Order: sequence, then C-alpha cells, then structure tokens
Amino acid sequence: MDPIGLVQALLLGVIEGITEFLPISSTGHLIIAEQWLGARSDMFNIVIQAGAILAVTLIYWRRLLGFVTNWRDHETRLYLGKLIVAFLVTSVLGLIAKKLGFKLPETVVPIAWALVIGGFWMILAEHYAAKRPESRHISWTVAVVVGIAQVVAGVFPGTSRSAATIFSAMLLGTGNRAAATEFAFLVGIPTMYAASAFELVATLKDGAATAGEDWAALIVAFVVSAITAFVSVKWLLGYIQTNRFTVFAVYRVLFGALLFAAVLTGWVN
Repeated sequence: MDPIGLVQALLLGVIEGITEFLPISSTGHLIIAEQWLGARSDMFNIVIQAGAILAVTLIYWRRLLGFVTNWRDHETRLYLGKLIVAFLVTSVLGLIAKKLGFKLPETVVPIAWALVIGGFWMILAEHYAAKRPESRHISWTVAVVVGIAQVVAGVFPGTSRSAATIFSAMLLGTGNRAAATEFAFLVGIPTMYAASAFELVATLKDGAATAGEDWAALIVAFVVSAITAFVSVKWLLGYIQTNRFTVFAVYRVLFGALLFAAVLTGWVN
C-alpha cells in the first residue's frame, strides 16, 4: 500500500465529489489536479464518478422510490415519462456522437474556453430566466432539450453537465432554480450510471487496463468521492433556494482565465 498514492487518491476523490454536480466542470478541475497528482487510469476515473452518482442517488432515494410506489398518480407518470425521454435523447445522440468521434480533446485550452464561455452564458441565462413566470412545471420540450444538453456537455469537456442541463431547463421551461436542478440531477442519475457502466465494460474487456491497479487507492477515492458529493449536493440544494448561480458563473470565468494564464506561463501543458 503506497501512502502517497492513497493521499493522491483521496484528493482526487474530494475534487470529483465537490465538482461533479456543481456547475463548474469536474473535468476541468481533474485535468488540472492530475498535472500535479499524476494521471489516473480509466478504471480510477470511472470509480470516483460512480461514488458521486451514488451520493446523488441516496439524496433522491425517496423521490426515486416515489416513482414506483406512486406510479398510478397521473403527474408522477408524466414526470417519469419526461425523465425517460430526456434519458433516451441523451442515449441515442450520445451513441451517435461517440460513433462519429464528435468530442473535443480533454486538454487545458478547450476546457478553459468552455469554462469562460459557459460562465458568461450562465449569467445571461439566469438573467432571462428570472423574467419568466415562476413555475415548477417541466414540459416535454424541456425534457428533450435537457437530453440534448447532456450530449453537448459530453462533446465539449469543461461545459459542465449540470450547468448545461439546469440552465436549459430554466430558459425553456421553468424559471424555478430548484425545479430545474432537481430534474437535471434526476436525469443525470440513469445517464451517468449508464455511461459509467458502458466505460467500465469497455475497460474490463481490456485485461491490461486493470493490471497493476491500486485497489486500496481505488476504494479510498470511491468512498471520499461519495461523501464529498453528498455534502456538496446537499449544500447546493439549500443554497439555490434563496441564491442565484452567479457565484458559480464568476468562478468559472476566473478559473478559465487562470487556466489560460497557466498555459501561457508553462505551469500546465
């Protein structure tokens, strides 16, 4: 057991847990962290993401259970149907994008651009969403657009899946931050489980991919990611009840600018 490796895994688990569901891009933060902590295997990245997904599943377990126990309720069936539509749109378009190779490289410069552009877009989107009538209603149009937004976030690393889906929902359907966030996170649960399972199967088929894996570090990273994601999402759900997303938008712009500066000065590659 490598103590340094365990500490590095712990730090990466914390970063993943904090950033996966906040609208600030986990990819951007992990890319930078790995510059100093060392690049990790595909298996490692899949496992720490799974920890974050598990945390959100636990947070929404009552809501998820309600889809089963209250399936006779018309509104419950409608909401579930919209989640399914969003998931199917993401699955179909995501597979097409993967087949055609539509994805920018996970390198610092394109991620920095995505962070900065996304930050300004969030500010504008929330400004216009605030002018909409207050409503928690999620339309079929929102379901489709949220599905598309997930694919866009996958194609452009640094966009942030949560930012793309939350603000798409707010602009095109509900001006309510809490309602938009809940729908985005609920759609994200099956989407991210499916994506992780797909990548895991592909990784396991390559026997060499798991050779020499530090399983102790893997377990530490998974647990830490799950715990920090749970705390992070719980905090976010409380914060947005009375606050806008502006602080995250500003953070994205500043972080993106910092990445540009780091590239120019040679701090990161």
